[in-house]
Amino acid sequence: MTRPAGAHRPVGTATRGTTNPNRLRRMDRWIAATHALALRRTAAAPVAVDLGYGAAPWTALELLQRLRTADPRCEVVGIEIDPARVEAAKPYEREGLAFRHGGFEVPLAERPALIRAANVLRQYDEDEVAAVWARLCGRLAPGGLLVEGTCDEIGRRHVWVALGPEGPRTVTFATRLGSLERPSDLAERLPKALIHRNVPGEPVHAFLRDFDRAWAAAAPFASLGARQRWIRAAGDLAGDWPLVDDRRRWRQGELTVKWAALAPTSG
Repeated sequence: MTRPAGAHRPVGTATRGTTNPNRLRRMDRWIAATHALALRRTAAAPVAVDLGYGAAPWTALELLQRLRTADPRCEVVGIEIDPARVEAAKPYEREGLAFRHGGFEVPLAERPALIRAANVLRQYDEDEVAAVWARLCGRLAPGGLLVEGTCDEIGRRHVWVALGPEGPRTVTFATRLGSLERPSDLAERLPKALIHRNVPGEPVHAFLRDFDRAWAAAAPFASLGARQRWIRAAGDLAGDWPLVDDRRRWRQGELTVKWAALAPTSG
């Protein structure tokens, strides 16, 4: 896995580099569950990219472990725009895991089956997101997946967008249910494309409003535990919003809705 001939200066700017072990477990778990079949269908060993992994390589190591539960052939490349972070990660390289200097150009000879970019675009302007998405999706292998989103420092709350070569597909809300007061608490972790759209008149605002209402209506189920309350609220929400998952994922404290239902209005 090497940089293609003629590659230029990395595209993008360095993040703060903040990272913690197990921070991206919810995103990884969802990827392994929902993208496993696509990974296994690849003729060659599927390559996944941990883009902007930060000051320490924990998330790349964990991504390799979790993807290999879906396909033991998986390989992971951690890509960082800060060369010092790449050098610091090199001692952790092993079979199936490598670290490279680069940015949004994704400097690999092969097209990856997966690009995961967590907590990377938060520092960019909203009007820059579409171009970054298009660039990254353009690097995907056929049937590939881009997962881009934001989480808190220890991974209790996480929201991400899943995209294919054709563009955005879904938005997933994931949380540690025991720490959740109401679903709209997840608004603070909306990805850059949506976080400034949580205002009246925007679809994502209406969705979180309805989710809070469904959560409140499901209060009697709280005696059975937060998981049962979440499942009940999700079931009620599915009557008005195009959810694409079911109880199997809801039990994990997740809920996924079609992107088209939450996409920002023009302007």
